[in-house]
Parts: sequence; structure tokens; C-alpha cells
Amino acid sequence: MNSNSVRSWIILTGLALGLTVTNGFARFAYGLILPAMKSEMGWNYAQAGWLNTANALGYIIGAILTMILIRNVSPARLFAFGLITSTLALLATVLNANMSWQTLWRILAGVFGAMSFSTAGALTAMLIPNEPKKNALAIAILFGSGGGLGIVLAGASLPLMLEKLGPSAWSTAWILLGIISLLFLPLGLWAASQVRSPVQSKTTAIPLPLSQMIPELAGYAVFGLGYIIYLTFLSAWMTDHAASASFITLIWVILGLSICFSPIIWGPILTRYSSGLPLTLILTCIAIGSALPVLINNTITLLISALVFGLSVFMAPGAVTSFTRQNLPPQSWARAMSLFTVVFAIAQTMGPYGAGLVGDIFNDIGVSLLVAAGLLLAGAFIALQQKPLKNYKP
Repeated sequence: MNSNSVRSWIILTGLALGLTVTNGFARFAYGLILPAMKSEMGWNYAQAGWLNTANALGYIIGAILTMILIRNVSPARLFAFGLITSTLALLATVLNANMSWQTLWRILAGVFGAMSFSTAGALTAMLIPNEPKKNALAIAILFGSGGGLGIVLAGASLPLMLEKLGPSAWSTAWILLGIISLLFLPLGLWAASQVRSPVQSKTTAIPLPLSQMIPELAGYAVFGLGYIIYLTFLSAWMTDHAASASFITLIWVILGLSICFSPIIWGPILTRYSSGLPLTLILTCIAIGSALPVLINNTITLLISALVFGLSVFMAPGAVTSFTRQNLPPQSWARAMSLFTVVFAIAQTMGPYGAGLVGDIFNDIGVSLLVAAGLLLAGAFIALQQKPLKNYKP
């Protein structure tokens, strides 16, 4: 392995750590802290779900801003700005328990996180542009290991800490995540500064073939609607079924480790297919993981659920990034990923709050997990209709 190759993988590590902060901590760790905050503040499921819906609303704003700014601001600068501000949002969360304050910072965490997430894929795609197999693996590692590491770290520490200290320690949990994020900042910022990518200026903008991309866009929208329900409410569902903190920790660590190793499974598939098939397979697996513990509620099925869900969930962004890289010219990559993120974010807003309402109506959040599974299977069928853009001429 030559020095340039080693340098590329170090840069990838920094970009992945950025997603650990903006996705693993700022977005998904809330599912682990939710039971404590719900108990301490006396929330119902709809109120608890609202905060992740607020985060998704922020994601829409951030994705749209990124899509506008990407024409004149480099992806590296947007990534760095999103990483710094996401870290600050984590720390600001602890200052007030009021719902309005919590809503504000969940929205801002979504805005800032979308800027990093939308640009991370484009930066990684430019990292090893002339080696398709390594490029696909790098994209898979970015989305898999980045968010997966965050879930492992949060899952291994937060449930046990909150069990020992009690629900009132919810603020300590956010502080812990903020401190770890500060430690990850230097490498993440350095990595972004090392990637040279074309600014998507108005003079070089190439129209996207939107009409040819509808199945992939629609499938990714359904992914946004369905996947977030599992990550938001799994811990709450397990708590309702008297699961111990140690078992919740085990499930989340398995979930996170599975996410980290998912690139090994999906990397070759992303490389081989330029159609909607990878997204179809991924959505099917996520659906199975979401439904399994509710349909057969025991220890083994929960472990299998975490494994199947984890091995698939963060590969959906990898699938659309790989689809973009294989079907569109480099000048369009950042704008295409911003569009995918906008579509994803709009759909995602409906998931947590809607699932919370369903959980309150049936007095069982497990019903929401089953609904999510059904939606994901429908999304898989839609994505299957996506064909390679062989006839696209930029």
C-alpha cells in the first residue's frame, strides 16, 4: 500500500468520524436517551417522538440550504461547518429541559447534520475516483462505520449510566456525547480540508435527469419514513417490555457493530449494480429487522433483529451515493446527493411523531414498528423499478 493510499484511508477515517458525531450522536443517540427524558419530563410517545420529528424538520432545512450553497461553497467547507455546529448543538441541549429549548436544538442539530451528511458522500466519492471497487467500499465504510461507531459508543455507555444515575442524568448523557465529539473534531476537520472537489457553480451546473431517477428517489424517501422509527423507539419498546439496561446495551452494541461491518457485505453489491437493486435488498432487510421482535418477542429474535437491521440500515445512503457515482458525472454528485437528502429528510419528518401517535392510540409502540416494516417493503418494490441511467448524456 503506497503513501497516497494510506493517506486516503486516513482521510476516510476522519470523514467517518464526522458522521459519528452528526449522525451517530446528534441524531440516533436520542433513541437511547429518550426513555430517561420521557420519564423525567413526563412525556407521552407523541411528545418524545416530536423531538426526532423536529430534528428531521431541521434536516430538511439543512439539506435545502446545502443544495443552494453547494453551487458556490465547497463541500469541504460545508462538511466542516456542519461538524463544528453539530458538536455545539449537543452541548447546548443540556442547558434547559423545556420542550421549546429541546425542540430548538433538535432542529438546529438537524440543520447542521444535514450539511455534513449531504457533503460527506460527495467528498468520499472524490477521494478514490478512478478505482470503482475501492470507491464503493469507501462509500460503504463512510456511512456504515461512521454512524455505526457512534451507536456502539452510545449504546455501550448510556443505558448503563442512566440506569445507575437515574432519569435525571439525561443531561449528563448529552454532555458525554459532546465531549467525545470534541475529541473527534480535529481529524474530521483535517480530513475535509484534504479533499479537492469541484464547486458546483451555476456556470457548470448540469441538469439532473429527475424523471429517470424517480424510483430511486421514492425508495429513498420511504427509507427515511420507515427506518427512523426503529432507531427512535426500540429502547422505549424494550423498556416497556421490562428489558434490563444491560440487555438494551447488548442490543445497541450489536446494532452498532453490525453497522460497522455492513460495508463488507454490501460493498461488492454496490459496486456490481448501478440500478435500484441494492436499495431494494437493503430496504427489505431493514423491514425484516423492524418487524421481527414484535412478531416473535424473545431474546433470540431481538438479537437477530439488531443484527439484520444493523447490517443494512446505513447502507441505504451508500446505495444512493453509489447509484449517483455510477450514473452521473462528477460535477453533479454533490447536487444529486443534496437532492436525495432533501427527499429523505422530508419523508423522515413524518416518522417519529406519526409513530408516537400510533403508539399512543394502541398503547403499544410495537404497532408502529410493524407499520414501518410494511412501508419499507413497499419502498423496496418501488426501488426495484429503478434502471441504470445508461442513456443519460450530460
